[in-house]
Amino acid sequence: MSYNIWNRRYTGSKYKLSDWIVNLIRENCKGNSFCDIFAGTGVMSYSMLNNITDLYINDFLYSNEVIYKAFFKNKFYNIEKLEDIKNIFNHLNAEKLSDNYSSEWYGNKFFSYNDAKIIGYIRDNIDLLKNEINDKERNILIASLLYSADKSANTVGHYDAYIKGKRIEDKFTFDLINPYDTYNKNIFISRCDANEYARNLKCDIVYIDPPYNSRQYSRFYHVLENITCWEKPMLYGEALKPKAQNMSEYCRSTATQTFKDLINSLNCKYIVVSYNNTYKSKSSSSRNKIILEEIKSILESKGKMQVFSKAHQYFNAGKTDFADHKEFIFIVKVGG
Repeated sequence: MSYNIWNRRYTGSKYKLSDWIVNLIRENCKGNSFCDIFAGTGVMSYSMLNNITDLYINDFLYSNEVIYKAFFKNKFYNIEKLEDIKNIFNHLNAEKLSDNYSSEWYGNKFFSYNDAKIIGYIRDNIDLLKNEINDKERNILIASLLYSADKSANTVGHYDAYIKGKRIEDKFTFDLINPYDTYNKNIFISRCDANEYARNLKCDIVYIDPPYNSRQYSRFYHVLENITCWEKPMLYGEALKPKAQNMSEYCRSTATQTFKDLINSLNCKYIVVSYNNTYKSKSSSSRNKIILEEIKSILESKGKMQVFSKAHQYFNAGKTDFADHKEFIFIVKVGG
């Protein structure tokens, strides 16, 4: 198989809602440029490709930046070369490989011991191929490794913990992602703090879907971040996380003011905001830092606002009850 951009587990993914959101944007917004400023999986960027000419994709995770470059960057790559490398990776015998960073830290925890060894070997070898592959091919190989690793991971969909008390089977297979044809599009990919990025952005439509609760994405997906950067840091605690970095203000008590600053910084014609009602959650970690009334008040100050809602089963890897969950879309015509 080959992976499409939505073929990974990601908290807050809009894949199941993307058709609905895109239709709302098409019906209520006009413009040729679209910015996905908290792009996450990149699903909304992909879903808007046929509706715009200029696409701005931003996220502050290293793994997501590599994934966007692999799927969207309009650069040449040799698919035959990548298929040959894939075949080599899929004929590795874990028992003949030496221990490596991945097997020593993640073996029999986030992955089976053999799978962790193969993942580490592949990641080391992608770096060793630097003189034989171009940047696009390197990004495709790393992104493919991230998708393949996620498919075999011993988790419930994120990396805040691994599943304990069961035998972890070897199931890793290396499959390539399916890059998209963007030859007639202008693609701009960034890894920035969204608020800083917004200060220099000029775009017709800006789509905003920040983290709303206290769960930091750099910690939720630390294993994928570690595989991407491959700096091999010391890991700490039961969940084997590196020292904290890349932490979002949207997951803290400053979230409302941070959101307000973002909205006030935008230079665009339309603002589209995704929001859900997990602010009602009994779990403090799942509860939104910005409440519905605050979102409305901040957005109404920018222009004419419309509100749309849809029942949606929120991805939940824990025990929190998300009954009666809804997704809200706010569309603001700036200055309208």
